[in-house]
Amino acid sequence: MHAANASPVAEEALRRIAQLYAIEQLAHDMTPEQRLALRQQQAVPAMADLHTWLLATQRTAAGSGMAKSIDHALKRWPALQRYVTAGHLPIDNNPVENAIRPIAIGKKNWLFTGSDRAGRRAAAIQSLFATAKLNGLDSARWLAETLEKLPTCPNSTIDSLLPFAEFTHN
Repeated sequence: MHAANASPVAEEALRRIAQLYAIEQLAHDMTPEQRLALRQQQAVPAMADLHTWLLATQRTAAGSGMAKSIDHALKRWPALQRYVTAGHLPIDNNPVENAIRPIAIGKKNWLFTGSDRAGRRAAAIQSLFATAKLNGLDSARWLAETLEKLPTCPNSTIDSLLPFAEFTHN
C-alpha cells in the first residue's frame, strides 16, 4: 500500500513493524530465555502501542483499502502477538515460506495429488518437513517419532509435536 501511493498511514505502520524487527535483531544471538525477557520488556509494549494505533486508525480509514489491511491485522492479532510469549518462536514465518517457495512456484506439478483436499494435505506435510529441516532435525525421524506420539497426545499439548528443535527431547 505504501509503495503504491506513498500513504502516510502505511508508512507509519511500516515504521512500527520495523521497530519490532529491530528488537528481534537485538535478540538474534540470545538464548530463548534472554530473547523472551527482551520481548517482554520491549516488544510487548510496542505491540500494545501498535494495537492501539491500529484500532484508532481503523476508525478514521473506514471503507478504504487501508481499512481492509488493518481489519486483516486485527482479526489475526492473537496469532500476530503469539511470538512475544515465548523465546523460541520466530517473529514471522519467512524461513518456512522461503523453504516451501519452490513448492509454491511449482504447484502445477502437484496437480497429481488427485483432489484439493489431498493437495492441502501435501502442502501441510511439506511445510512441516521444511520447518523440521530449518530447525536442524532429521525430517523422517521427526515424522516417525511424531506419528508414534500423536495417538496419545492430548489436544492441549499438540504444539509440543511441532518440528522445532526446542521441542525435541531426544
